[in-house]
Amino acid sequence: MTKNIINFIATIILGVVLSLFLPWWSVMTAALATSLFIPLKKAAVFFVPFLAILFFWAVYCFMLSSANDFTLAKKISQLLQIGGNPYLLILITGVIGGLAAGIAAVFGKQVVAISKGR
Repeated sequence: MTKNIINFIATIILGVVLSLFLPWWSVMTAALATSLFIPLKKAAVFFVPFLAILFFWAVYCFMLSSANDFTLAKKISQLLQIGGNPYLLILITGVIGGLAAGIAAVFGKQVVAISKGR
């Protein structure tokens, strides 16, 4: 349980730091790195980084969107035909980032397994 929490926090911190300098895919790098150095077991390999980046991106999107009263988020959600709901757009954004991070973390786990010869 403590490895899950440590991985969750490390993924968020590394994701925030890397997002300052790199494009959107830096969250995948953060999840890959944390899965290499803080190994998790079973489904936690996918779900811990998934939830960490979902949380990070959703909070970050909410902060950016609330600064302009969700004007751009409302327009983009109309373009994507999700009813003009900016909160649904924020959730979808978080889920997409979470999926990318979760898949990268599973890849990191597989790299560790191959390097150990399992």
